[in-house]
Amino acid sequence: MRLYTTVAALRCYLEQQRSFCESKSIGLVPTMGGLHAGHLSSIERARRENDICVVSIFVNPLQFAPTEDLQQYPRNLEGDQQLCAQAGVDVIFAPTAVEMGVENGIAIAVVPPDSMIKRLCGLSRSSHFQGVATIVTKLFNIVKPQRAYFGQKDAQQLAIIRRLVADQNYELSVVACPIVREESGLAYSSRNQYLTASEKEVASVLYRGLQQAERLFKGKERSRQVLLSAFQSIVAVEKQVQLEYVDLVDPDTLSPLDKIEDKGLLACAAYVGATRLIDNIVLGVRQPIVAIDGPAGAGKSTVARLVAEGLGLLYLDTGAMYRAVTWLVLRSGIDVTDEPEVAELVSNCQIQLTPTEVWIDSHNVTQEIRSREVTSQVSAIAAQKAVRRVMVQEQQRWGEKGGIVAEGRDIGTNVFPDAALKIFLTASVGERARRRQQDLAKQAADNISLEQLEKEICDRDLFDSSRSIAPLRKAVDAIEIQTDNLSIDEVTERIISLYRQKVTPQSVA
Repeated sequence: MRLYTTVAALRCYLEQQRSFCESKSIGLVPTMGGLHAGHLSSIERARRENDICVVSIFVNPLQFAPTEDLQQYPRNLEGDQQLCAQAGVDVIFAPTAVEMGVENGIAIAVVPPDSMIKRLCGLSRSSHFQGVATIVTKLFNIVKPQRAYFGQKDAQQLAIIRRLVADQNYELSVVACPIVREESGLAYSSRNQYLTASEKEVASVLYRGLQQAERLFKGKERSRQVLLSAFQSIVAVEKQVQLEYVDLVDPDTLSPLDKIEDKGLLACAAYVGATRLIDNIVLGVRQPIVAIDGPAGAGKSTVARLVAEGLGLLYLDTGAMYRAVTWLVLRSGIDVTDEPEVAELVSNCQIQLTPTEVWIDSHNVTQEIRSREVTSQVSAIAAQKAVRRVMVQEQQRWGEKGGIVAEGRDIGTNVFPDAALKIFLTASVGERARRRQQDLAKQAADNISLEQLEKEICDRDLFDSSRSIAPLRKAVDAIEIQTDNLSIDEVTERIISLYRQKVTPQSVA
């Protein structure tokens, strides 16, 4: 593991790594040090999902008001180094305020919209999120990560960073990491070390209040007033807790909600003694999502369609979406390697899916997208950044309310990383070649030898697993099903059974 304190050294290291392999992905975990189980959970995820894991440790003076605990904030770089080394971090970036250009608490500021910083924590910390956004922008420009990891505990910060990334057109994904809690329910925080044992026990009432509101929500309660009152009634029992605020807002825009339609963020801040703590819970009505990934020819589309039918869910044929845009590129006569022209075409197209048909720009391409020509080019098109970005946004739009079964190469790792059930469907190269030959025979296509098909599948597997944009990878929490000796019905029934075991009634509010 490396430790760098200068921008020059970190940039040199990352440029060197990219020169060894241009497709290496970088995950950034910004922290202020004082690492705890919550940080380590984010770090472990970044380690799994990227080739290089960078952890920044910088106590940002811009986000502290003059009356706050900048000087007292926990600092233990040696201990943080040990934890990072154990977690498999590649490089720590621990700059000084001088190195980051904020030694006097002054810098050209990145100012989030007032609507996002005047509520919740912004009520008492007027310049806090401006300071956060400014330093995070600097880190993005220095590291240039593919993914950046932020904890859900800081939900207001998370929403602002997502808005920052969208507004500034950064080509990176903001990954929200679940809140990690102590046994009592208290959310892990670097400031927890200020608390005595008895104060920690008292502070856990915040989570109990959130849980009470969640129980009412699961009982179909949607009213702001009722949910806030439920939280307050629990917290009021602990006289040592001084509630600063509790609010119900949209998790993305932070606008106040009178009633939850799709999802709401119930957030709070309170003092226990002299220590300020925050916590939150997202209350959502999204139905479960099933993500089925795997290599080409593993039977994902057929199985996914049958699983959706068996569970009464919507089948989202993501593979058909990529095939449709590939068909459009080929039909237009554009060279598939001309990425700017492909990006222009795909960014302006419209895809429509029905249970039985695929349409693009008013063309029914249900049959055409299964041609050998489209099959031979779809990986090259899908690997292009602009295509991937447009398609992922479209797929996520379909998944906003859940209740879908989606299949592809990176559904569980990238498109829907929070899917309720993740399956990795695979089969041997020989078995996939045999199935492909049968499909071609049904289409009355030219007879292709098994040897040629096996070569094409091996080449595509290599391309799909090594491409820089969303490579084929099995999600850590995916269940692998090897289908060589299984019928379609057997595979389908196995996934439906797993869904019924894993996705409990509590998953749906």
